[in-house]
Amino acid sequence: MTADDGRLQDLLLRDFRPRQTLVARRTEVLRPSTPAIDAHCHLGRWLTHWVGRPGAWMVDAVDEWLDRMAESDVVGFVNLDGRWGAELEANLDRYDRRHPGRFATFAHLDWSVLRSPGGEQALVQQVRAAADAGAAGIKVWKDLGLEVTDAQDVLVLPDDPRLDAVWEEMGAQGLPVWWHIGDPVAFFEPVDGGNENVEILAAHPEWAHAGPGIPPLGRLLDAMTAVVSSHPRTTFVAVHAGCAEDLGWVDRLLTRHPNVHIDIAARLAQLGRQPRATRALIEQHPDRVLFGTDRFPADDAEYPLHFRFLETEDESFDHALDGSISLGRWSISGLGLPRDVLTRVYRANVERLVPRLRRSDDGALPHPAPARTHQPETTTS
Repeated sequence: MTADDGRLQDLLLRDFRPRQTLVARRTEVLRPSTPAIDAHCHLGRWLTHWVGRPGAWMVDAVDEWLDRMAESDVVGFVNLDGRWGAELEANLDRYDRRHPGRFATFAHLDWSVLRSPGGEQALVQQVRAAADAGAAGIKVWKDLGLEVTDAQDVLVLPDDPRLDAVWEEMGAQGLPVWWHIGDPVAFFEPVDGGNENVEILAAHPEWAHAGPGIPPLGRLLDAMTAVVSSHPRTTFVAVHAGCAEDLGWVDRLLTRHPNVHIDIAARLAQLGRQPRATRALIEQHPDRVLFGTDRFPADDAEYPLHFRFLETEDESFDHALDGSISLGRWSISGLGLPRDVLTRVYRANVERLVPRLRRSDDGALPHPAPARTHQPETTTS
């Protein structure tokens, strides 16, 4: 095809995959500079329908999977799939209790109780039950603010005063909160030719949040700010970097609220196209940033990409192993973080927040999950 070939005018966006001609440094980083803990994993059964295996465990053979992870020197994992009740017990049995010190499973809350009288107090009881069962923390998903409704079918926003006792109880129980608020900014914008994530939204229209009755992302971020400000005794991790497209907002959040942290999970595309700003943010708050991947499940093949992003100053490389452009038609550059910062991001920060994963100086893992004291209704392993 020549430049004046008429067929070029019919080139579809999905078929436009330019070959990069830039000659740039390519550094392979197979292992992190210090043993790492993946602070954002999905290992249970809650999301396996997304990978075509509904009802199965995300990891089939845990021992063999751990051996593969060891090749990448990833030594611990925060499992965000605990849910509640019997499912929480099944996750704790399969991971935390069987492999002490390697896993920390977080519980969810069943927000549907808000549709019944006394739902707020029922949520407080759920927090206590999660702590009693041995959950290492609480995962709050984006459904709070986007989908959860009360008995009058009114959307419940995170800063609803009815939830104050719930947030407070999380802190009282010593359960840190990993909180997914909103989604990428483009998911809240009209899905049209100007949307930078139009390709992934065309493939997953259910991820688009622009429309009547849906709060704008700014309203959700304001709700998060209000909650963390009102509950300073509760520790929060704003997962997915909080709002990775607005690091000024993230910096203000971290500066003003010492109970807040972030992780970098599933945001290499957004963070890697602003490497200087991202590095400045992390160096300004080195004790408040956690390494995480949000993979389904964590994959030893994926880790070197993350290590390269954090440790090297390589420029203009793909933010996905398969060269996928669905999360953005741009390349990313590495941060080149210094060793002392990497040690905190890779491991020390999450060890402080989740003592179950903390290793002693001799490498021992002294914090197993509590053994269950009651028989759950059902368990599946």
